[in-house]
Amino acid sequence: MPSLSRDILDLFSKFAAKPALFEPGEPHFWDDPHISKSMLDAHLDPLHDAASRRPETIEREVNHLVSSGILKRGDKVLDLGCGPGLYSIRLAAKGIKVTGIDISERSLHYAKGQALKGNLDIKYRHLNLLALDYSTEFDAVLQVYGEMGTFSDKNRDVILKKIHDALKPRGLLVFDATTPSLKIPPGSQNVWYLADGGFWRPGRHLTLELRFDYPENDVFVNQYIVVDEEKTSVYRIWNHNYTTETLSPVLEKAGFRIMNTWNNLAGTPYKAGDEWLAVAAMKM
Repeated sequence: MPSLSRDILDLFSKFAAKPALFEPGEPHFWDDPHISKSMLDAHLDPLHDAASRRPETIEREVNHLVSSGILKRGDKVLDLGCGPGLYSIRLAAKGIKVTGIDISERSLHYAKGQALKGNLDIKYRHLNLLALDYSTEFDAVLQVYGEMGTFSDKNRDVILKKIHDALKPRGLLVFDATTPSLKIPPGSQNVWYLADGGFWRPGRHLTLELRFDYPENDVFVNQYIVVDEEKTSVYRIWNHNYTTETLSPVLEKAGFRIMNTWNNLAGTPYKAGDEWLAVAAMKM
């Protein structure tokens, strides 16, 4: 089958080429019926940090943010990328008025069920962060687990402006990001496997994982080429690493000033060279 082989090679040569910086992959895949279920299962798995941090880590982070006075009882907090509500639930239980935003309807459905079960008054919206539409409503905006780093510079700046608009005067943006010190586990790039059901598909499929680095931009992408009996899809998960030096001008341009830095949202004192950086920045 020489022509078929050539077609396959041409197809994979195209998909395996290094993409342009922040070139998108398959759109809206977080709401794919199968992938969104896989993602929700990953969020709720207490044994690993693949999608969300472990419950004990989330508890420490929430306790620090409240005990330190960063977030206070009665505050109105916007939880961006809230997923299944793992932070929203804990914050609401401490008397904080939470609105959660996420792009996955499945995760939001779970979050709403948990709020109902706990008799907690939490508002949830199915919304792309680029479509935020609030004005001087919140005391704080929370964005956890490095989500800020998944956006291109252009989209990041748009979202930061919308966050600025959403905050009351002197309101706080609290988030964390990976740094260039982030260590990628061995064997996490350039592998392939054939599976009969898995994260990306319910049935038989081939997955090729590729990682591309853009060191001049402090960016890398994990790319997944998934082939099933019907189509070939390309999924890209981008990550922009930051330092205090690269974050400060970005935040200042958006109208924020960094007030606190830690190595994580649990309040570990900041030390350069850690894999994570956590920030509280005030609207100016």
